Amino acid sequence: MKKAFLILPLLLTACSPRDFLTRRLASDLISTSSALKTQQRYVLQTGVISNQTYLTPEYPVLQHHGWITVTSTKCPPTLIPPPCWDILLTPSGVDTIHTFVSAEEASKPSITIPVAKREFVAVTGISKQGSVADVEFTWKWVPLNEIGAALYPGELRYKSTVGFREYDDGWRIVQTAFRPGQTIDEALKNAEPAP
Repeated sequence: MKKAFLILPLLLTACSPRDFLTRRLASDLISTSSALKTQQRYVLQTGVISNQTYLTPEYPVLQHHGWITVTSTKCPPTLIPPPCWDILLTPSGVDTIHTFVSAEEASKPSITIPVAKREFVAVTGISKQGSVADVEFTWKWVPLNEIGAALYPGELRYKSTVGFREYDDGWRIVQTAFRPGQTIDEALKNAEPAP
């Protein structure tokens, strides 16, 4: 009986919470990853832009909200094929942007605007094979300002899958690509709308 009491503490201290890949551990590691915490920035190009740039989904949204005006213009030799568009901030756009961008940044032809951050929602599944695993999770955009709310509605959820690998000190998110998982950066870039 004495031997059992001596062995029991050794067994209990030999296991770490990171030794078992649970939904809770995966949730903690994903939600605290730097890739998930990185803010989404949108680069608004003002002045003359190509039709290809103008046809991205963001410009009509910004125009619809009255933050930019768009007029057809002649293409400079560096921008082909026509048509080209002249993008200007409206007074409302200037007021909106100045609340979260410096005056110096707002005067540039390419304005970098912080618009949203990712918020982890839940782990939806774990598939393990030995010392590697794929963890499927959902997340959503949380707008940081009015422009973010227009470009990244918060109600849409995304599904991503990230690779995990078991090391001697426990499970970790894959930081470099290997088979079969993908890095957290790749998982967020390859996200699909969640059902």
